[in-house]
Amino acid sequence: MTDTPVHTAFQSLPIVDISGLASPDEADRKDVAVTLGKAARDCGFLYITGHGIDRDLRNRLLTQAKTFFSLPHEEKMKVYIGLSDNHRGYVPPGEEGFDSQKPDSKEGFDLAIDLPSDHPAVVAGTPMCGANQWPDLPGFREDVTAYYEAAMSLGRRLARALAVALDVPEDTFERHVNVPVSQLRLLHYPFDPDQPEDRPGIGAHTDYEIFTILLPTAPGLEVMNGDGQWIDAPPVEDAFVVNIGDMLEVWTNGALVATSHRVRKVKAERYSFPLFFGCDFNTLVEPLEVFRKPGEPTRYQPLYAGEHLWAQTMQSFAYLKKKLETGELSLPEGSMALSSFGQEAKHGAAAPT
Repeated sequence: MTDTPVHTAFQSLPIVDISGLASPDEADRKDVAVTLGKAARDCGFLYITGHGIDRDLRNRLLTQAKTFFSLPHEEKMKVYIGLSDNHRGYVPPGEEGFDSQKPDSKEGFDLAIDLPSDHPAVVAGTPMCGANQWPDLPGFREDVTAYYEAAMSLGRRLARALAVALDVPEDTFERHVNVPVSQLRLLHYPFDPDQPEDRPGIGAHTDYEIFTILLPTAPGLEVMNGDGQWIDAPPVEDAFVVNIGDMLEVWTNGALVATSHRVRKVKAERYSFPLFFGCDFNTLVEPLEVFRKPGEPTRYQPLYAGEHLWAQTMQSFAYLKKKLETGELSLPEGSMALSSFGQEAKHGAAAPT
């Protein structure tokens, strides 16, 4: 693979009003798509407003997250992710890590599309497919599921718009989103005033899916620009953060680049809700013909979306690493190491601050 193109040396993230995507006027929708495309190329990260997800729904999600994470540790561990056979449930502090020297300080709750035991993907033993573990809390399942469905609907609109921006058929990406391994994570970054300095909330990484739709409650997110500098990305009122993932980098042969990011400077309690908009597990992702130069090799080898996600997950969660070590699990053939995409792959996680 040749060198990955760099983003611009941006110092802040663009804000894009996407309300025009709901317009009956094709020209209005195209204008928004073009603006989205430019932000995706230049930064790989952007804020979106005019998204249409109700504030009350977002508030209910936050309330449920606060209720769950305030439970005693032993109660949260009743739905520990390691008890699940499809990677769903509570993620305690230190369970996940991208930097072996500094374990992440956050805790989380992971879920995805809730599939019954007789669904073909479950019967086939497809990794990461199946039922969610749900805590016994009033309204938790209903409120979290409602938010998940709203965020997935928004993701479908963005997928169509990005296809238009890239001048490929509008369903190029969305047609691979039928029974996707699209995870929603409820994340809690506690603040410990007794710590001499804050540990990383989450280490530097790219996201593995098509793109991510993030709802944060406090500062802490940092994004790597084209010069390898870490740039603050604080919350913007009534906006989501959207960032390009590994799958779009492959599909576009590097025209879009997955942007490395991390959570640092956790100086106050913080909640964060990323929806990782992904493909169906068995989707073969390879550079689209329109992004290939005649006579030149592609920058990326084909990969299966679900295998890539599963391999990256196995390399970053403690309970799965143990299963790899004991031989209970094995990485799919051709699996890539962590931090193989985006500007982190070019500059390294220890880029200038």
